[in-house]
Amino acid sequence: MSLPSEVDVAIIGAGAAGLGAAHALKQSKLSCLVLEARDRVGGRAHTIQASPDVTFDLGCGWLHSADENSFVPIAEQLKFEIDRNRPPWREQAHHGAFPPDQRAEFLKALDAFYDRAAEAAQQARRTGRDLAANLSLEPGNRWNPMIDAISTYVNGCELDSVSILDMAAYEDTEVNWRVRRGYGALIAAYGASCPLALNCAVTLIDHSGKRLRIETSQGTLISDRVIITVPTNLIADEAIRFHPALPTKVDAARGLPLGLADKVMLALDDGDTLPKDGSLRGATMRTAMGTYHLRPFGQPCIEGFFGGRFARSLEDAGPGAFAAESINDIANFLGNDYRRKLKPLSESHWAREPFSRGSYSHALPGHAGARALLAAPVDGRLLFAGEATSPGFFSTAHGARDSGERAAVEVLATFVK
Repeated sequence: MSLPSEVDVAIIGAGAAGLGAAHALKQSKLSCLVLEARDRVGGRAHTIQASPDVTFDLGCGWLHSADENSFVPIAEQLKFEIDRNRPPWREQAHHGAFPPDQRAEFLKALDAFYDRAAEAAQQARRTGRDLAANLSLEPGNRWNPMIDAISTYVNGCELDSVSILDMAAYEDTEVNWRVRRGYGALIAAYGASCPLALNCAVTLIDHSGKRLRIETSQGTLISDRVIITVPTNLIADEAIRFHPALPTKVDAARGLPLGLADKVMLALDDGDTLPKDGSLRGATMRTAMGTYHLRPFGQPCIEGFFGGRFARSLEDAGPGAFAAESINDIANFLGNDYRRKLKPLSESHWAREPFSRGSYSHALPGHAGARALLAAPVDGRLLFAGEATSPGFFSTAHGARDSGERAAVEVLATFVK
């Protein structure tokens, strides 16, 4: 749609948070418009058809804390099939790459780390002194590099960059489901009825006057309220500028950088001998490692996951690096015959995606309070949402959606006054 000259509420970003805000405003008499820099909705949720028989979520793919996830009833309403089978993450890895006795030892070490981290968080709350999560690793434990690898998937970064208080604040019911047609496809369908301006990048929010002036790639828009839902890296990098400047928001965003988690999808020929929804991971004893989901939904493919500094190094290596690394790994685990069975289909590069610049937020040590600082309204006219502002469901799509709804409620309260 073409950009109007003015609107009651402008929502910046058509990810889960922006769409959640737009839906929450639908029953009001306020006019609103969601401004999205990309040519699609969904933000860091994006489903593609990697091949005729392989659906691939380049971004978020799991309905985390599904028993409390607000996208579950939305999926049911929109008639998206939900797979309620348990994820394979803690199950015995396929083949002998990670022998059962070693895997049991690793899981014991991992659980002991989380117990120590919980105690460290309690101590940090008592003393008011936040610490890095890696200090809860047992010195000399041989599984420490792989525990750190788990952090690169969960947090998008290694434990030395994670606040122990923030890690403890994350809410996880350990119920994880999937959307058969793709989480990104679900969020796109959720956004289909929202008022959207695509290919509309916001560069400046001027809040110096009585009304707000928003400069975009499609022209200038005047509004009474703005809900900002863009990823923290864009605020931290000042890709969107504020006038007058908002140094508190920029500093908060810099304390909540986006970590990096990337995926690769490989087509699999003649793979019926591999288990449907199986897990493949080696006892690598290193942090720079991938982990693999065999035949997700029974599809003829293998999905690979990489996180943290290792994912960034593979992005820096250029297109195809994730696929090459994955094929080498899988061939080492399952035999050289798999080199001819596997073919690259697609891979994500979230750090290089200009309107994300990463995957999901983590709080740096000493910055656990930055989530509340980022979420706080400015003058009752600038509202902030997005997964990074969620107090307990950060790094998730439903946490983002719920934060957008919260910001919309805050907007409505200001108009009532």
